[in-house]
Amino acid sequence: MADGNLTPTQAARELLRRQRARQSLVEFSQAITIPGAPVSEDADEWLFKPIETHVAKHHIVTMEAIERCIRTDYGRLIICEPPGSAKSTYGSVVAPTWAMGAFPGLRVLMTSYSGTPIIRASKKARQIVASPEYTSIWPQDTRLVGDSKAADEWELTNGSGLYAAGLLGGITSSRCDLGIIDDPVAGREEAESETIRAKTRAAYDDDFLTRLKPKASIIMILTRWHQDDLAGGILPEDYDGRSGPVECRDGQVWEVLSIPAQCERTDDPLGREIGEYMWPEWFSERHWRMYQANARTWSSLYQQRPAPAEGIHFKKADFLRFSRAPERERLKVYMASDFAAKERIKAAAGQKGNNPDFTEHGIFGIDEEGDIWVLDWWSGQVTTDKSVSAACSLIKTWKPILWFGESGVIESAIGPEVRRAMRRKKSYAARHLLPSIADKLARAQGFLGRVSARTVHVRDGIWGDALIEQLVSFPAARYDDKVDCCSLIGRALDLLLEGDADDDADDRDRVEPFTRRHIEGLYREDAREAARRKRYYD
Repeated sequence: MADGNLTPTQAARELLRRQRARQSLVEFSQAITIPGAPVSEDADEWLFKPIETHVAKHHIVTMEAIERCIRTDYGRLIICEPPGSAKSTYGSVVAPTWAMGAFPGLRVLMTSYSGTPIIRASKKARQIVASPEYTSIWPQDTRLVGDSKAADEWELTNGSGLYAAGLLGGITSSRCDLGIIDDPVAGREEAESETIRAKTRAAYDDDFLTRLKPKASIIMILTRWHQDDLAGGILPEDYDGRSGPVECRDGQVWEVLSIPAQCERTDDPLGREIGEYMWPEWFSERHWRMYQANARTWSSLYQQRPAPAEGIHFKKADFLRFSRAPERERLKVYMASDFAAKERIKAAAGQKGNNPDFTEHGIFGIDEEGDIWVLDWWSGQVTTDKSVSAACSLIKTWKPILWFGESGVIESAIGPEVRRAMRRKKSYAARHLLPSIADKLARAQGFLGRVSARTVHVRDGIWGDALIEQLVSFPAARYDDKVDCCSLIGRALDLLLEGDADDDADDRDRVEPFTRRHIEGLYREDAREAARRKRYYD
């Protein structure tokens, strides 16, 4: 119906609708037709059918947070919600079109892990601004400029403009007032890749942030895949899933909106009770329960906790704790080290860069039953000379039978310094290097099996808590250096047991003590031990 044919009451309602739509993102979302699925399977399709759902409570909470961010100088917002929650629809389609109309001259940059998904969002946004209902909202007759068919870059008659591009493909647009990052991670494989995570962070730091104008705002929309994903690298180390203002590691205060599929906190941003699911009018409990069987998927993608509290492989309940270790005479003591020597490797290659990893030294006692007692631990994010010095101090204190490490490029970098330090400090241990295995889970199997059998004892205290926390968080933890160190002792013990199985051992328990047969058995055992030591020394 044309405006001229409206009754006074209808005209008043229409004016109120437009006024509210201009003033509020939530009201705006109810005043337009929101594009949803494409009308055809054509990858280049430009037309989209209206969404099938009505605005839900989490949509309103999300849009209110987005509007606060847009209206704030240097606004910072991280939105963490499950797949299927329509966070991209309201964050990357509805929100930018409202902002471009409400703030003439606003320049928007939208990006994602690749160009395809974010250009699709740009097409949907373009469909909104090309509609008569959108034009009718703004008094300055705001509309799409010309009849350009460009999907990645377009403008409005009020001077606002939008540019969409893949984050890893290089962003070359002019500067923006609002930057939106929607799904910076493509999937599980990319999330697990340290290389891809590093590239994503570098693109954010060097490409995305350099496009921001003074006072520009950032909205990051994602599902959590890994503790060290793009959001995880910004959030503080002790982030616990809370919503609200959070002082982050980049020096900025970000508003975080974390909405898990199932409520776990009393301060839930939707005001739900513990155990209640989100969007009950659209998703039944049966829908959510389909994903709960896979602890890792449920915890990360749906609960926004990349590391499940109960552990994926290592279970917290399987670790035994102690405050007093067995007598030293009952234990064979070994040491294992996982060195972080990347700064040495980079220096040798003429590269620069900080070393983000930790060096880990663990002291392990093995009792007569084969149980592992984690007796002492050293951890540090330091240069190689300091970490080697710490290892020598542990050797002096514990005098391990063998010191296990991993062969390969890191050993080539730190090996000479280790030997020099042992001579200088007169702190010696026989080193045995295990071959490198790329698959972290495969090399952790020996230690994992012993934990599962409840034969691993960890000393009470801060470092014991930290060790178990990282093991339980594996493989989603930001760091896994402690896991690598424990993997070494597990693999080493597997080799020791293989050696024992190959020996024709004499069962001394079945002979009379102090008889000739008993004494000969002792000599044979000593010979086997000497051969075993020689095998590891060589």
